[in-house]
Amino acid sequence: MIKISETKIVHSAQKGIDEFLKVFIDAYLEALGGNLSAENMHLLNGNQHTLLAYHFLREEVMHGGFVQLIQNGYGAYIFDNPTTKALKLFGASEVAKILYKAKDIYDSNREELERETTEEEFTAMYVDFEQFDELEEQFFEIEEEQTAIIAKYVDENIKEFGEIIS
Repeated sequence: MIKISETKIVHSAQKGIDEFLKVFIDAYLEALGGNLSAENMHLLNGNQHTLLAYHFLREEVMHGGFVQLIQNGYGAYIFDNPTTKALKLFGASEVAKILYKAKDIYDSNREELERETTEEEFTAMYVDFEQFDELEEQFFEIEEEQTAIIAKYVDENIKEFGEIIS
């Protein structure tokens, strides 16, 4: 189990939900050596993977949309794993609804979305896959509320997300 300092958790929680969740994400990324791979996936449990997947989802969609998320290699991690179902269990049902729709687009266009691209081809993908636009807009609208729900779930089930040490 990933060890996380109680002091860090308390201090981060006082700064807000983003900082609270960041303590866990930073601990996971440190345990993974900064990179998620098939060789180190076993180091995290299902809930930890869900939280890490949500982190990648937020970062990528907020800064570049679903096309960027997939082009940066996170498509399979999010859409081929039970991330959506787990987020729904966390209480983040609005994010789950968006992810179910995004997965349909991803599954139907996976080869095209995951192929190596030039910068010009990458930019063109935003036009080719404008069906993601509405989902991104929905995500922007609900992200803050859904992140708060996830943070509450983590707080209420903290032992599933890390071994808290003094």
